[in-house]
Amino acid sequence: MSSVADRIQEKMSELGLKHKDLVSATGASKGAVSHWLSGVNTPSGERLLSLARLLKATPDWILTGKESKQGISNKIEHESNVSFISTPLREIPLLDYVQAGLFHDVGYDGINPIGSSWTTYMGAKPECIFSLKVEGLSMSPTFMPGDELVVDGSLEARPGSLVIAQEVQHGIARTTFKKYRVIGVNEFGVDIIELVPLNPDFPTLNSLQIDISIIGVVVRHNREV
Repeated sequence: MSSVADRIQEKMSELGLKHKDLVSATGASKGAVSHWLSGVNTPSGERLLSLARLLKATPDWILTGKESKQGISNKIEHESNVSFISTPLREIPLLDYVQAGLFHDVGYDGINPIGSSWTTYMGAKPECIFSLKVEGLSMSPTFMPGDELVVDGSLEARPGSLVIAQEVQHGIARTTFKKYRVIGVNEFGVDIIELVPLNPDFPTLNSLQIDISIIGVVVRHNREV
């Protein structure tokens, strides 16, 4: 009787898949995928579901081998209303708002990010990309607490951009997530900007009243369902 590892390798051979394809599709580490293929561990949870989609199988078939591969493949192709993403995933640091305030256009120079995340976004400077969790309700209902943002610190903000910025009031710096708006130009030719919340119950910040610096532009928005 074939094992989980045998069935995974069989489907990989049929579909012409490689080790790296499993890493990209599931978000698992190279070591975890190696353990699946050697039979040390078996995939589970969301990674099992992602693996099943990649292999055009079902989780039950991967784990038990009891279903017909041909029937499964036909069923998935018939019922699917989505397409597979072939862009590889890459790991990026997950920062808190204090750490994001230390970020600059060369990259994050802090020692210990609070964690890591994965994204298909590459950008021109991969070292300038990080993720951040939404806090508070100033950007609700479009962005809710716990939503994950992918931020590119190398991009220049433009009118309408969603940005992570640092505001300084009374000598105290605070990192914030807002919409970027240009309302004019000062006598030195520098844009006068506002940081606008999407929730009208929160105040708009103006660069004539406080110091504002842009940390990065939001390029991805992820929410668990």
